Amino acid sequence: MNKPASKQVEVQIMGQSYLLACPIGGESALLDAVERVDTAMCRIRDAGKVKARDRIAVLASLNLAFELSQKESQSYQASSFGHTEPSPDAAEVPAAEPLDPVAQARMDELIRRLDHTLGRDGQLL
Repeated sequence: MNKPASKQVEVQIMGQSYLLACPIGGESALLDAVERVDTAMCRIRDAGKVKARDRIAVLASLNLAFELSQKESQSYQASSFGHTEPSPDAAEVPAAEPLDPVAQARMDELIRRLDHTLGRDGQLL
């Protein structure tokens, strides 16, 4: 009999349960990702400026994508200078305080545009 290639894992994000498909052996990576998303969303919610769950999810997604972009950029820059791994400090770039002012301005503009769009109908799509 064939084993299933994935299994279902129940997780909690901002107090809400989700049943997610997960490849066998990938539970740890999935739970790490869930923890990052939950932490990012709770941080935004707890700041008190945004209440709508969909907006919190969009902002958390943008913050996590920006953080990943910064890490990829630092990794690329490090490899361009003959290093094969990013420095340990590269993993500590906070999403709320980017190093690049131009990127921060772009992020602020995206957030402003999202707020404007979501403010009209409350739906992302």
